[in-house]
Amino acid sequence: MAVGNMAERPTYRLGDLQLRIMRVLWDLGAARVVDVQQRLDGERLAYTTIATMLRKMEERGLVAHQERQRTFVYQPLVTADEVTRCMADDMVDRLFEGSLADAVSHLLRTREVSHDELEQLEKLIKQRRRKRE
Repeated sequence: MAVGNMAERPTYRLGDLQLRIMRVLWDLGAARVVDVQQRLDGERLAYTTIATMLRKMEERGLVAHQERQRTFVYQPLVTADEVTRCMADDMVDRLFEGSLADAVSHLLRTREVSHDELEQLEKLIKQRRRKRE
């Protein structure tokens, strides 16, 4: 199982709603609860639901707020890249026992992959090989 320096990295496991909220904050940079509420995809959620989730996310160090004109404005403390990397690493570790080859093999067998995507994957593999040589 290839773990690397995983012990040094923080772990971000976000649920669906948390990830949707983070996407809004990454897109806007900073937002009030009502801004997040208006921009969320899917079913309309109550203001209090989003406010509670943002408070919990703040406790976890994912977001921070500033008070502006008696309104909380939230901003992300972690980047999309950090969360993506962590969640992808977690998926590979938990579902495929750390085997990237098994994870990629599974995705290639179970998902539609366009010709362009296959070419892009081949290009990425070639680039990675060159770095290792």
